[in-house]
Amino acid sequence: MSARAGGRARSLHSLALVLLEGLALLLSTLGKTEALNRDHEGLLPPEKHAGQSSLYDKLPNAHCDSRTSSQREDLHFKEAHTLLELDRRANESQCAMAALNDVRQYLSVEGGQVAVFDATNTTRERRGTIVKFAEQNGFKVFFVESVCEDPDVIAQNIVRVKLDSPDYIHCNTEEAVEDFMERIKCYESSYQPLDEVLDRDLSYIKIMDVGRRYLVNRVLDHIQSRIVYYLMNIHITPRSIYLCRHGESDLNIKGRIGGDSGLSGRGKEFAKSLRKFIQEQNIKDLKVWTSQMKRTIQTAECLGVPYEQWKSLNEIDAGVCEEMMYEEIQEHYPLEFALRDQDKYRYRYPKGESYEDLVQRLEPVIMELERQENILVVCHQAVMRCLLAYFLDKTADELPYLKCPLHTVLKLTPMAYGCKVESIYLGVDSVNTHRERPENVNVQRTTDDALQTVPLHF
Repeated sequence: MSARAGGRARSLHSLALVLLEGLALLLSTLGKTEALNRDHEGLLPPEKHAGQSSLYDKLPNAHCDSRTSSQREDLHFKEAHTLLELDRRANESQCAMAALNDVRQYLSVEGGQVAVFDATNTTRERRGTIVKFAEQNGFKVFFVESVCEDPDVIAQNIVRVKLDSPDYIHCNTEEAVEDFMERIKCYESSYQPLDEVLDRDLSYIKIMDVGRRYLVNRVLDHIQSRIVYYLMNIHITPRSIYLCRHGESDLNIKGRIGGDSGLSGRGKEFAKSLRKFIQEQNIKDLKVWTSQMKRTIQTAECLGVPYEQWKSLNEIDAGVCEEMMYEEIQEHYPLEFALRDQDKYRYRYPKGESYEDLVQRLEPVIMELERQENILVVCHQAVMRCLLAYFLDKTADELPYLKCPLHTVLKLTPMAYGCKVESIYLGVDSVNTHRERPENVNVQRTTDDALQTVPLHF
């Protein structure tokens, strides 16, 4: 992906709100490694859980700055531009090679699958260096270029995205806008956009005016096609995603996992409170999704609005342990109980699923979520953990232990440099279904040690 360094009307920052604004990615799946290069100043959606999918891999930061943050703050904006131009070429080359060495370490030694090379790859010479590096190391390269020629989009992007970046923490709006427009001009003289003829042998996607048009060239395999699909479906429209679990179920009260029971009395009370909450929010064009399980459907029915059922949103399949209490699992399957505590993300229930399986199952849901605007997802504990981990950039180790209590709504507002989270408890009591990892995960542990963190139930 080439740096979009914008010129007069070209902005490098057209997509900053949601996804890219300057990255370079290197991908590896099924034993093959690919490199996806994206321009500088960008954002890839939540570094999505390592080990889940090539799209979500932990990515090394390849951006390198020749000055410390304190030094940058001491420089006057116009002086900074002058100094940057003087030392830019030498420092960029040095930083780029250092970053590429990090990429090689991550992909070849640490077992990474996707790397993002975050830099202003504005010239064919620089992009040629990346291609050569990839060929020497057995990687594949996929370039992503975002070009914006709409002045209104550029102005909105600067205000919504760049003013919150670390570069402008101590600047007022007027100074920051003026400086960023100067940045765009700085790239104009050297920026060489991807060209249909000159770059016909490269694999790339070119995004024009925040998704109004796309140009896709030489997509070579499955992972590149998935990246293209993802980039063609994201948007920068401000929106909120509301996540909540179903109301408390009859099996929740009994401390039994899984199953397909209906709502308890308090669960029905929560559904009514959820309806009132949604009405008070006055959310424009809200969509509602549920699983195909009774407890989420009963919760959504109370809202009095249309809803869509997704089988992919069904709770994790506990296999032979469905509808069992943790105490019963420990009694009948102590080895399985211990193995799950040792690696909860990758452990698969006998005849059931793992969190890793669930993440793969949820990928179409996540892709569709990126396309949507305001949406409420009524789901289950494990499912909600996966969705939350995606938007909050949590690791595979953290994901299975994220707290998603009953009768609480999480409002997620995606932003350029993260995701704002608001937790709203709706005031209806419920049982606690969250179980922390016990200290002792040895297969020979005692029953007391195994059940140490099991929440209370009736």
